[in-house]
Amino acid sequence: MTTNPEPNMTDTAVPSAELPPGLSAELTAHWAARLTELAARYRVPGASLAVLHRGEVTIEASTGLANMEAGIAATTDTLFQIGSISKVWTTTVAMALVDEGLLELDAPIVSVLPELRLVNDELTQGVTLRHLLTHTSGIDGDFFADTGRGDDCLEKFTALLADVAANHPLGATMSYCNAGFTLLGRVLEHVTGVQWDELMRERLYRPLGLTRTVTLPEEALLHRAAAGHPGEPPALAPQWGLMRSAGPAGLICSTPREVLAFARMHLDGGVSGNGTRIVSAESATAMQTPQVKVPDANMLGHAWGLGWILDTWDGQPVYGHDGGTIGQSAFLRVLPGADLAICLLTNGGDTMGLYLEVFSEIARELAGVTMRATLQPAKEPVAFDPAEYVGVYERISSRMEIVERDGALVMLDKVTGPLAGLTSEPDKEYAMHPVGPGLFVLRRPGFSTWIPVVFYTLADGTPYLHHGARATPKAL
Repeated sequence: MTTNPEPNMTDTAVPSAELPPGLSAELTAHWAARLTELAARYRVPGASLAVLHRGEVTIEASTGLANMEAGIAATTDTLFQIGSISKVWTTTVAMALVDEGLLELDAPIVSVLPELRLVNDELTQGVTLRHLLTHTSGIDGDFFADTGRGDDCLEKFTALLADVAANHPLGATMSYCNAGFTLLGRVLEHVTGVQWDELMRERLYRPLGLTRTVTLPEEALLHRAAAGHPGEPPALAPQWGLMRSAGPAGLICSTPREVLAFARMHLDGGVSGNGTRIVSAESATAMQTPQVKVPDANMLGHAWGLGWILDTWDGQPVYGHDGGTIGQSAFLRVLPGADLAICLLTNGGDTMGLYLEVFSEIARELAGVTMRATLQPAKEPVAFDPAEYVGVYERISSRMEIVERDGALVMLDKVTGPLAGLTSEPDKEYAMHPVGPGLFVLRRPGFSTWIPVVFYTLADGTPYLHHGARATPKAL
């Protein structure tokens, strides 16, 4: 197996005479070397970075390998899977249809998709576009089903939702919901009469002038495309991508430069770089406006807008989204006050550690902003009663058992359902370290970042655990 190349400026830097307009030769050379150094530190096989500042892409750099087995280099033109950043793209098209009067944020979905059947009448009759865009529908979000490669895959997937249990009552809390975005994709198809993949081309890729942004694997094969390398140490994944039905939730492939063209449109109030209006200024603003608080405000952000994750760094507003597929991770953050957007695409290793170092440096250097610090275990002992948290917390694709060992808590984490076949580690065990009342952190072996675990109750008193942006009810 090929390993990451040693840091080498000649492998990653672009001669200044060949730089596209707007790129800073000095910054690009610096980040070509810096990205190579940090990717090696965090065991990331390949990475690609771009920075948009004051309307121009000023930094573009890549390092390492797109495919370790084949020895294919990652370049700035390599397509990576942007994963759930795709959700903001799907949201943008939904908001354009709201602008046109084809959809309403607070009208029941069943009013435009009469065949919709969910697990109970309250959810079927009550779920709205706003619920889907804010991850508050209650549909168990990690229901994945391969409904084939046909153009009817979203329609077939939606029909299966009638048998998917509710994760929480409608609107009761926020829980990250992939299935809700597949449903959203079907809604967009139904009201426009255009299949989702083609709708994205019509509404976003072509108006934004994107030539390296695709959704289907046969399209990605026309370009240099990255493969995922999950596990520790990173190794080539046996499967390149998820099933087609996951498209609206996470199947877009792109480059950092083209992701930033999308981000620039949002910075510019819904207008593309060539002057084409994609969404109204009102809709672009609404997407960046807090809609619901996140029970775990320490993982991604303190609130969710319409599609966007919302946060603050040094008191400055930040919006963005992350993405994760089979061994690939993507990161996008936008700091509107500094007219700055950063995109990093990766294909394995300690990607969160790499993201934190890269984005904190760029935000400090170009915006004078300190990135919000991640949680750490408490330095002083925290008194807590393990009995308050011990139990089994379960939803589709995940079973988390919290057990007590010598007065401390341990999470026995089991991936279930279709996702179990896509991971090399379906069963994991983590020591949980207290931070404060109801708040703990854990860390995967070999990785640098502490991940929060929040225990809380709904308004009706039902105990829940929030981890990885998902709300999981206590089952036992």
